Amino acid sequence: MSGWTLAWHAPILPVLLPLCAGAVLLLARDARLGARAGIAVGATLAQLLVACVLLGMADGRVAAPWPGGAGVYALGGWAAPFGIVLVADRLAAVMLTLTALLGLAALVYSLARWERAGSHYLSLFQFLLMGLNGAFLTGDLFNLFVFFEVLLAASYGLALHGSGPLRVRSAMHYIVVNLVASALFLVAAALIYGVTGTLNMAELAQRVARLDAADRSLFDMGAALLGVVFLVKAGAWPLNFWLPAAYASATPPVAGVFAILTKVGVYALLRFSVLLEEVAAPAPFEGNWLYYCGLATVAAGSCGVLAAQKLDRLAGYLVIVSSGTLLAAFGFAGTTLTGPALYYLAASVLGSGAFFLLAELAERNRSAVADLLAISFEAFGLQDRYDAENTSELSGVAIPAAMAFLGLAFLSCALLLTGLPPLPGFVGKFALISAAIAAQPLAPLPQVVLFVAALLLSGLAGLIALSRLGLRIFWERERPTPHLQWVEAAPIGALLLLCAMLTLAAGPAMTFFDASAQSLHDAATYTRSVLPASAESVGRRP
Repeated sequence: MSGWTLAWHAPILPVLLPLCAGAVLLLARDARLGARAGIAVGATLAQLLVACVLLGMADGRVAAPWPGGAGVYALGGWAAPFGIVLVADRLAAVMLTLTALLGLAALVYSLARWERAGSHYLSLFQFLLMGLNGAFLTGDLFNLFVFFEVLLAASYGLALHGSGPLRVRSAMHYIVVNLVASALFLVAAALIYGVTGTLNMAELAQRVARLDAADRSLFDMGAALLGVVFLVKAGAWPLNFWLPAAYASATPPVAGVFAILTKVGVYALLRFSVLLEEVAAPAPFEGNWLYYCGLATVAAGSCGVLAAQKLDRLAGYLVIVSSGTLLAAFGFAGTTLTGPALYYLAASVLGSGAFFLLAELAERNRSAVADLLAISFEAFGLQDRYDAENTSELSGVAIPAAMAFLGLAFLSCALLLTGLPPLPGFVGKFALISAAIAAQPLAPLPQVVLFVAALLLSGLAGLIALSRLGLRIFWERERPTPHLQWVEAAPIGALLLLCAMLTLAAGPAMTFFDASAQSLHDAATYTRSVLPASAESVGRRP
């Protein structure tokens, strides 16, 4: 197969690779761990390579037969809007790359011992990556639902991985909430299709513009239900009550890869709000709705951060704060804040993933009595957090300077997630504040002031909580040296190194994200790329 032919088929590979790997791992469930681990890691590395190639193609750095900077793949050669299409533009490629990076780090970490805590872990992990990749690539509303269900079905199994009463209870809440959201998604899709006659995202805005008043009211109702579904996925207040417990009770590598799940909802809200912008986007896709929902989410998340008494639960609330920050930023008119928000998204995903992996290592080998003496949490309900898998024999051996590594990693995560210099959390927040001030002629002054205050106060809340827990964990006098393996430390170090590189390359990275924002908000070019380009048969050559 020539390189040019591969370019035509590249958008389907992020879906095919984890699908095939997951199927092979199911069939090879009785094979040796080394062989299964090799298949899983190899497939994830291949996904990362494909994501980087797609990123280069979308940015024009790699030659590709893509008019308009977006690769459109028509499955079976059926053209849009009748066929199913996958669309790889700059934003989708960024999300694919973040998914592959975070997935690879979590997968390598899990090979230390977490893969053996339950059945079919590696297969479910690949199916989760498949659902995530498909959700970021799809250009069709119904297939967005399909990929949502794929990633959710895999996440249900992963959330329950390792068993234990606390994990089962939290996972059941997570499952019930998402099952209700899935039902609402189907109702919303049916309403939208009933009045517009299409579920293709590129064609949707064109059909909405031609609706009469009665049909437009029905469409707005369907869009409102759809928006509620996306807000649940994004972890927005008040629909995020399930998130902290579900993420905190999951095993560390699962929680690490879950850090990007909320960004699927944020991505969907952003994509639809831009596509419907020209036809007066209904609530909650309209800017003011996103802005105030984001502020409320930041406020609720900050209160949770201050109340958290364990690192894993604190990490869940920090994910909520990051989602709220993104929603509030995307609520501003125009493209001014979108580029900095995408930079902040990349930094927060990598930082949150590293923090979830670090939380278990930082609290390993600590006595529960130490925390009990410090403060009573969860009404003295000290459940068996790690259940049967929490045995020191499975924790590896002490690596040189283990406490120094953990302390430095914790400090890096604290700086990153609270937005303090010199890591990209600070760069992202500074860019957001600068862009908000620059947008003041278009944005009312109170809107700018509230947004800046939310960023600063949420960072202060995170700093207070992380300082309190950091002192409690790392200044414990009689704590034994925690045992950890290199395979556990390396993924955390790699994610933090990527964050440091994002800081060093802040100029080029911000330029790329600004270009991604301009491309995203050019809905007309997206539509022209999808509808005519998808009519080309997959097998045709330029």
